[in-house]
Amino acid sequence: MSDFIDVLMPTGQQEGTQSVVARWLKKVGEQVKAHEPLIEISTDKVVMEVSSPESGVLMEILQGENQSVQPGMLLGRIKRGDATDVSMPAALKANAPNSSSQQAASVDSSQELSPAVKRLLQQHGLSASAVKGSGRGGRITVEDVERTVASGVKPQLSGRRVPHDHMRRAIAQHMLDSVTTAPHVTTVFEANLSKVLAHKEKHALVLEKRGIKLSLTAYFVKAAAEALSAFPQVNSRWHDDAVEILDEVNVGIATALDDKGLIVPVVKGAQKLSLDEIAEKLQALVQKARVGKLDTADVQDGTFTISNHGVSGSLFAAPIIINQPQAAILGIGKLERRVRAVQAKNGYEFKVEPMMYVTLTIDHRSLDGFVANSFLAKFVSVLESWE
Repeated sequence: MSDFIDVLMPTGQQEGTQSVVARWLKKVGEQVKAHEPLIEISTDKVVMEVSSPESGVLMEILQGENQSVQPGMLLGRIKRGDATDVSMPAALKANAPNSSSQQAASVDSSQELSPAVKRLLQQHGLSASAVKGSGRGGRITVEDVERTVASGVKPQLSGRRVPHDHMRRAIAQHMLDSVTTAPHVTTVFEANLSKVLAHKEKHALVLEKRGIKLSLTAYFVKAAAEALSAFPQVNSRWHDDAVEILDEVNVGIATALDDKGLIVPVVKGAQKLSLDEIAEKLQALVQKARVGKLDTADVQDGTFTISNHGVSGSLFAAPIIINQPQAAILGIGKLERRVRAVQAKNGYEFKVEPMMYVTLTIDHRSLDGFVANSFLAKFVSVLESWE
């Protein structure tokens, strides 16, 4: 048996996403324990941990941070034994990442500015990055600032640059690919949630005693699943030679991760689930998303997506970018009490009712407006006639 253990990239399907090494949680030469988190791998959907296959000492890091990795790729090697017993070859020591040297290399020269240089930069509205330093180690001198001012460099707006992480870059590319590939068309309906709210008020406490939180999103998933079953063309994917209509209804819920972007956990087989079961699955997925514990399986195989943007106050959004390769995305606007003219015995009367706008943005290659309207009418009908 070899003393070395390979650390491999998991072979789970990545559904077209690019995976990169976000960071190593251990350094070369450090002791690791079996099943201890060793590496964080980032995609546009999740950040997942790769655990150490066995206990030992991390001897090699073969794929560094921000490097692209593929399923089955060799990431590093561990040597069995204790750190005090394992001697590291000189070549490995030389290649081991040194955090202190990396930090030193990344220090901006602006952190070593003299008071006089800082004053001149502020006076002329310049940032340190606009000035080439001629001092020792690239330090900026007063003469460097004066020379830059004399050359006619225009003042820069103050601010800060926040580097894109892999998830933000991947989301941006995914959005760009979608909007430049598929012609987006949006249809807008209005839904009355009186019956849904009455049902929720009656049943929420019962489910809460079972440890299940009944959210409005569960109703939206259930209604969408019924509408998708009635109009399966919406539950489809575009291919150059055909439209693929999918049997399973796997509804993704776009979930904001504060300022880190969006993630779309998926309720699978929604067409077979009761409202209670959907609520339970949603609760588990949301809890995992909040603590960063979603795994790849939780965000794979979605066939349709719901964006409940109303939770942040938006009335409606159009178009919402389709989560390719899906054919459509449902938008849920803010629920608010609005005055409506409703039919009465002697004509119409004004009534305050809980209303919201719902939108369906479609890939017009796959779907026409008639089908989109029919789907949305069914979705609204299910909500407004909830028993």
